[in-house]
This record gives sequence, C-alpha cells and structure tokens, in this order.
Amino acid sequence: MLSGKFDVQIREEDGYAVIQTEGYLNGPRGEDLAETAKNLMQKGHTKFVINLAETKLINSIGISILIEIIELLEERQGILNFCGLTPTIEHTFKLVALARHAGIFPDEDSAIAALNSP
Repeated sequence: MLSGKFDVQIREEDGYAVIQTEGYLNGPRGEDLAETAKNLMQKGHTKFVINLAETKLINSIGISILIEIIELLEERQGILNFCGLTPTIEHTFKLVALARHAGIFPDEDSAIAALNSP
C-alpha cells in the first residue's frame, strides 16, 4: 500500500546532519522532509546526508521537494549527499539531473566521508 507511514529520523553530528527516511516519499510527506531540512539549516547545518535505504518509492512531487532542498543548500554553499538508493531511484535521480547537484553513494559512511573531502 502506497499510503503507508512515512518517518524521518534526524541525527545531528559535528559539522553535518543525517536524515533517514522510511516509507513512500510523496507530496505531504515530502513537505515534512523539506521542513526538517529547513529547520536544520536554521540551526546552521549546511552539510546533509539523506539516507533513503528505507524509502523504496518517490513520486514526482517528492523529487521536486528534494530539488527544493538542494536549491536551499546551494544558496548556503551547502552539500547534499544521498545514500541507500534503490537502482530505480538512483536511475531516476540521474535522469532528472539530481545527481549533478548532489552526491550519490552506496552507503552512509561513504556519503559522510565525502562531505568532508575537498
């Protein structure tokens, strides 16, 4: 069922934040994700990892909200890396050029490491 729960977990670390999602990322749930990211930016975070390992589906509105988060981070010279993508979501991110503005990594450790590399 596509209308199931959607959950966002936040882990704030020194110099970055990790947002872990679980469930179908669509319009209303994407708004929750965007609000979470905006709140973290207001706290001063500009480096993010969004772990989508527990998110198997993202609709077009969910994609547009991810683009909005990227734009907000770019205004702050921030960095966004994604990890845990299904092959379909990774392919979609490359098709819509999200991969040009955010990193895509196989796991959280490599996504975090890339935040701090020059």
